[in-house]
Amino acid sequence: MNPSTQRIHPGVVALAVTAFAIGMAEFIVVGILPAIASDLDIPLARAGSLVGLYALALALGTPLTVLALARLPRKPVLLALIALFLGGNLLAALSTDYPWLLAGRIITALAHGSFFAIGATVAASLATKGQASKAIAVMFAGLTLAMVIGVPIGSILGNAMGWRLPFYAVALLAALALIASARWLPNVPTPPSGKAVTQLAALRHPAILAMMAVTVLGFGSSFAAFTFITPILTDISGFSTATASLLLVVFGVATLVGNLVGGRLAASMGWQSALRMIFVLLTLVLAAVALLLPYQLPMVVMLFFWGALAFGLSPAAQAGMLATAERYTPHAVAFASALNISAFNLGIALGETSGSSLVDNGQIALTPWAGVVTVILAQLPLIWLLSLNRKDSLEHRAEICNP
Repeated sequence: MNPSTQRIHPGVVALAVTAFAIGMAEFIVVGILPAIASDLDIPLARAGSLVGLYALALALGTPLTVLALARLPRKPVLLALIALFLGGNLLAALSTDYPWLLAGRIITALAHGSFFAIGATVAASLATKGQASKAIAVMFAGLTLAMVIGVPIGSILGNAMGWRLPFYAVALLAALALIASARWLPNVPTPPSGKAVTQLAALRHPAILAMMAVTVLGFGSSFAAFTFITPILTDISGFSTATASLLLVVFGVATLVGNLVGGRLAASMGWQSALRMIFVLLTLVLAAVALLLPYQLPMVVMLFFWGALAFGLSPAAQAGMLATAERYTPHAVAFASALNISAFNLGIALGETSGSSLVDNGQIALTPWAGVVTVILAQLPLIWLLSLNRKDSLEHRAEICNP
């Protein structure tokens, strides 16, 4: 039988359902931000911190949690993480004030990062030989579909029937995923794990830190504005709340397209060239968004290009971290990969913080410009890293020529 025609293991499907729920939970706040702020009687900027602090908890908690769970059996760990995720969303749905809502979000975030870090290795182990990448792609497709389908539908329902409804829906999805995972996930072997001290040493290497800075600044550049995309579309562009929720579909489809195209660009051009090109284009698109905010049709077009570029840089950034780790910290490649997942979320936290400071001062229209500045800054560690790679390559060639 042709491997490409073989069926996906049902355990991978269960992981994909959980990934869909997690993706919806992470970004649903963006679509219902004004409703949350109004119901809890808090400023819009403070409501925005539900996005940034979620990402910060995920970024800081994931590497430490993954290290702590490294030697435990995979299936019980994943089931516990899904149950924790379910509980966090129920707490968010039942919360009556900001602190309890934030607590639910942080619990959810801690489960989120660890689930993806561990779940990806489990999905790969369930695949037939040569099909590991396909299994991981199926799992992560759940996350992408959440941006295309889950977040827009959740936003429409949340704005029409109360912001708690999407959190209840995510909790229901998590319950279904928990049942499916308990039934379909086999007991896979626990992979060997090196000493934590050896893994943590990657955090001290300048090249790893530089690649993290590229990811933080590059990916985070979109979130100063994207965190507040609903009030931007309603208050500045003049769309209705329902239309603004539907426009999240445009952004969601763009993220799917961008992720696929970005992966192909990284494979064909190399991650360095792909990142340089995407950063230049993203700078231009964010500037265009800033200038075209009052105009509806151009904004719809810009939403697509913005979403494609914002998420199109992800494959190149992740490939860059893997290549950097294999070159400079070969003993900690997996941990460096987890660090880059943290870097993506530190970027979200950075973007939300800069955006919230502008919104707090009545300057929501300037949030895309904050993104322009941030993505320009992302070029600096990238340039340094490329020069370091060239220097090392020249030194290596010199050693070969003059042994």
